[in-house]
Amino acid sequence: MRSMKPDRPRRSTWTFVLSGALAAGIAAIAVGLVVSAAYDRRLTQLAHEAAALKQEAERQQSLVVLLRDPATQVVALSGLEPAPGARARMLWHATAGGLLVAQGLPPAPEGKVYELWAITGKGAPQPAGVFTVDAKGVGSLRVAPIHAAGAVDTFAITLEPAAGVPAPTGAMYLAGKL
Repeated sequence: MRSMKPDRPRRSTWTFVLSGALAAGIAAIAVGLVVSAAYDRRLTQLAHEAAALKQEAERQQSLVVLLRDPATQVVALSGLEPAPGARARMLWHATAGGLLVAQGLPPAPEGKVYELWAITGKGAPQPAGVFTVDAKGVGSLRVAPIHAAGAVDTFAITLEPAAGVPAPTGAMYLAGKL
């Protein structure tokens, strides 16, 4: 005799179970993709930070080498009429270049920057780089070696257009001799 209970189709139970499993699998894949994308972004960010730290460490190491070399000279630059209270120091090595650190300069107007000039004897000033200063008037510039006919004996700083210029056009703010 058959039981009086109606037969439940087994297929509907399995369909429900498989549908739930499929939905759970799709959700797991979606979550995995989101987590993976977040990790990829973080890894990219960390790679950029590591590259920046490596570059900074190399810059610091080159400055230590510059400071240790007895041929490195310290040049004091004094403020002139536009900024008499400004001061700067240039650590200079003829073959390795140098580092300029300035303070007391007024913030440059929009579209202007400070430009460093290297002067050899009575020769024309050669551009040695541009820099800006912060709100306190402090700025710095890593200077590449200057290839000139003769040794650089004077450094000067002028205010110039933002891209820099091949010859000074603005007022001289600082100057100093080796």
